[in-house]
Amino acid sequence: MLTFDMNNFFHKIQLIISDPLLRRRLMFIIGALVVFRIAAAVPIPGVNIAELHKFFANNQFLGLLNVFSGSGLSNLSIVMLGVGPYITGSIIMQLLTMMSPKLKAMYHEEGEIGRKKFTQYSRLLTVPLAILQGYGLLILLSRQGVLGELNQFEIFVNVMIVTAGSLFLMWLGELISEFGIGNGISILIFAGIVSRIPSAVSHTLISYNPSDIPLYLAFLAASIAIIAGVIVMSEAERPVPITYAKRVRGGKMYGGVSTYLPLRVNQAGVIPIIFALSILLFPQLFAGFLSGLTNYPAAQHVGDFLKVVFTSGGWIYAISYFVLVFLFTFFYTAVTFDPEAVATNLQKSGAFIPGVRPGIATAEHISNILTRTTFVGALFLASVAVVPLAMQTITGNQSFAIGGTALLIVVSVVMDLIKKLDAQLSMREY
Repeated sequence: MLTFDMNNFFHKIQLIISDPLLRRRLMFIIGALVVFRIAAAVPIPGVNIAELHKFFANNQFLGLLNVFSGSGLSNLSIVMLGVGPYITGSIIMQLLTMMSPKLKAMYHEEGEIGRKKFTQYSRLLTVPLAILQGYGLLILLSRQGVLGELNQFEIFVNVMIVTAGSLFLMWLGELISEFGIGNGISILIFAGIVSRIPSAVSHTLISYNPSDIPLYLAFLAASIAIIAGVIVMSEAERPVPITYAKRVRGGKMYGGVSTYLPLRVNQAGVIPIIFALSILLFPQLFAGFLSGLTNYPAAQHVGDFLKVVFTSGGWIYAISYFVLVFLFTFFYTAVTFDPEAVATNLQKSGAFIPGVRPGIATAEHISNILTRTTFVGALFLASVAVVPLAMQTITGNQSFAIGGTALLIVVSVVMDLIKKLDAQLSMREY
């Protein structure tokens, strides 16, 4: 049962403030976030603010994508792409480990040096992804009247600007991870979501209508349910019992201890949602390209159809979103958790699962348990991603669609940050 001790909470706050190292790390995070918010407020040249707000008000998908850009997309800022290209590049590299034994060995077996090389490849892949995504978004926005008529040179300059902005955020996130606390990329996304709260509250107060009270109550209830569900699913784990065999060394007996291997229900976190949104961006970009082919009416009809399907949040969009999140949860778990490696390590350390033979049988046993637990986690994650879209369709309020995904990210990042702070405090006591 989850409990909350106020005395313990304030004691930890006091320890954090009094510790010079933690204080410097927190101040570094605050400074980095200030730089990030300043960059998110600097627009690229030629933005039509009125058309921009109108376009975002009618486009649910870009509203969700704006969450992951730290609200930089809604301002068409120099960091409008956010950390999306870097996250997409990282996940593509991890998925490639399933097809390339060389990459798999680099990621899992070569230790810290292999992981650094793997991360470097992800950084290099970020550049073409950012160029492609930036070009597609700029062309789409230009054809919607949000940007003025751009010649080839202006398009090139703007693509270079937004690509550099995305790389800058990637670098800033890695600095936060190194000199701050927690995952820097997640903290940047978290900061972008939280920064939208004041404007959302003010907009709600200005447009307040007593007839909308049931909708507000429904949104509050859904938010509480999502927060509780995320906490429970993030902490839920399936313990696999493990016993260490007794061994005699130098006249002393070792082993004979029973413990367990914790398999988390949600191993992937929010990564599948981010990757699914990145994939769903390409049909929109393709639709914008087809709609601009004025000499080909058939292509224009296909582009208009894709716009309706992937912009208005219809059933096809919702089903695609659900399926992608569900599948990517399995893919990401398969990439980051290797049952064969776990079984090999257990066998080398003289440990075994009671009733299961070491080696291949142990790997299959762990894989079967992991598949069942991941199914529950994937179903929960996909449901959390899609239920807000259903609420938005029923109520006609776009904030419902954005709220569910944003809450999922915020709660996950806060929980991870609390664990990292607890770990730092524990190290301080030792």
